Amino acid sequence: MALQVTGLTVRYGDLAAVGDVDLSIADSEVLALLGPSGCGKSTLLRAVAGLERPAAGSVCWDGCDLADVPVHRREFGLVFQDGQLFPHRDVAGNVAFGLRMQRLGDRSERVAELLELVDLAGYQRRRVSELSGGEQQRVALARALAPRPKLLLLDEPLSALDRALRDQLAVDLAELLRRTRTTALLVTHDHDEAFTLADRVAVMMAGRLVQVGRPGDVWRRPVDEEIARFLGCTKIIAADAREGVLRSKLGNVELPEAADGALRLGLRATALHTVSETEVGAIAAEVVRRVHRREHARLVVRVPDVGELEAIAPVAAAPAPGEPVHLALDPDGIAVLPP
Repeated sequence: MALQVTGLTVRYGDLAAVGDVDLSIADSEVLALLGPSGCGKSTLLRAVAGLERPAAGSVCWDGCDLADVPVHRREFGLVFQDGQLFPHRDVAGNVAFGLRMQRLGDRSERVAELLELVDLAGYQRRRVSELSGGEQQRVALARALAPRPKLLLLDEPLSALDRALRDQLAVDLAELLRRTRTTALLVTHDHDEAFTLADRVAVMMAGRLVQVGRPGDVWRRPVDEEIARFLGCTKIIAADAREGVLRSKLGNVELPEAADGALRLGLRATALHTVSETEVGAIAAEVVRRVHRREHARLVVRVPDVGELEAIAPVAAAPAPGEPVHLALDPDGIAVLPP
């Protein structure tokens, strides 16, 4: 493993902001630290960078303990939420600053290469003040990648951008990291961002890692109710699996990978959708509230013996509050939890 974190603890007085964390990242792997605000994920990243001194544990790179290696000697790249560009330098000057520790006679070729890599070719002479928020983050990324860092550390790099731009930049950044085979540690509270960018996701709660796995596994199989709710499950119900079919008070749904036995279903907003009354297995409900979204209508419905749940319906045919409706389960909106 390129990065190995073992038993890492960071304290502020009596508070353990990070508690006994073990973590590893392989060469060319992107790992996302995902968790709510205040869970310790940024503190963990800062400890890896050398910006926080651990109370216990170790941070190693390729087997070498970094305890006595200062920040600027670790050869790690850093990208923060606000980019932290130099307003008095143009784009080329900001990117070239990342090369200041390298003895290069002409840095312009490397700067041009990096700007093309982040889709800002020809921007060398632009002032930082002339750039959009997304363009500024691309410059910050180019600057961090300039010296070819061993590890790229990204602390909420897209959170200051609006949703549409954030979604697009996440896709672009994922492609860039894979194309350059960059080893990276990303901190984010946004699960869409984490699952778009990362090869593995480490969920952090109250200073501890509580689940680590591939994005699809974490999304589909959260290890407990707290993680399920953080990942968008608004209702948890009992169910039973038999031969790839999940049976619950909301009807049956096929999920071939589910092991036989008792379990719980975490229902996201898209777990229930409106269907025709004649559809096999449809359950009856009553609409309580309706909110229009861009691609569908979000409903709050009341289901007998279950209570209020969320569901979705086509915008053009969304039922009004008080109207009866029939629903069916969609496996793509379901998480499977232990009983």
